[in-house]
Amino acid sequence: MEPPIGIFDSGVGGLTVLKAMRRQLPHRDFIYLGDTARVPYGRKPAAMVAEFAYGITEFLRAKGVDGVVIACNTASSAALPELAGHFPIPVWGVIEPGVESATRMTRTRRVGVIGTKGTIASGAYQRRLEQRGLEVWAHACPMLVHIVEEGLAASPECELLLHHYLDDRADIDTLILGCTHYPVLHDAIARVTGDGVTLVDSAEALAHAVRGSLDPEAASSHRGRIVHYVTGDPLAFAHTAAVIGEVEGEVIQLPVTELIALQEKAPSAVEAAR
Repeated sequence: MEPPIGIFDSGVGGLTVLKAMRRQLPHRDFIYLGDTARVPYGRKPAAMVAEFAYGITEFLRAKGVDGVVIACNTASSAALPELAGHFPIPVWGVIEPGVESATRMTRTRRVGVIGTKGTIASGAYQRRLEQRGLEVWAHACPMLVHIVEEGLAASPECELLLHHYLDDRADIDTLILGCTHYPVLHDAIARVTGDGVTLVDSAEALAHAVRGSLDPEAASSHRGRIVHYVTGDPLAFAHTAAVIGEVEGEVIQLPVTELIALQEKAPSAVEAAR
């Protein structure tokens, strides 16, 4: 049996990545960690998020995963280079695959990105897109996470909010959904932006990137298993996860103190992110 793949996010948004990963690699086992006791990451300092990410990655490595997927835009922007340089297993982030997909898809070289306040303020997408010679429009849409988690993706309130965030956008032809909650809103966003804007699903882009890094021939007939670890209330996690549609597998409560003890051992490379 192949080792599991680890995936983590601050909450349930990363379950969109898990769903995409299971479509790409249905035979693989996954360990998903939702740090729901410390959600959201988007409004926390980058240094704090980097420490969280180190502790979680160390926890997953100890569980025997052969790679870790950071299914969180905020954590990817805060910690990916340091984590990838420290751990002896592959560490994938959600930002670079989205940037690569947008670069391929754009016709006018004018690209937009929406995300949490933390992701947009970090400039992680903007820098990478501009390095490729693209013109970038970026906008924080903090209330969209709540719309998803409250199951309001098809509501009039969702459409009004999307118009508020997107009607004044620049003249772009490609838009990156720079938060792992946002794929749930794909159809609603497409209606607001119209046919002239191609949407880049960051979850799908990341799943394709991970599959391309692994051996696509190493498949089997069995359906992979999922184990979820959550630092908050498991029942609350399952309830919110049901909105996204990915609650298969055992849900285990993980005391956040275990992660805190691990992150205190963060190496100097991670500490430098402070």
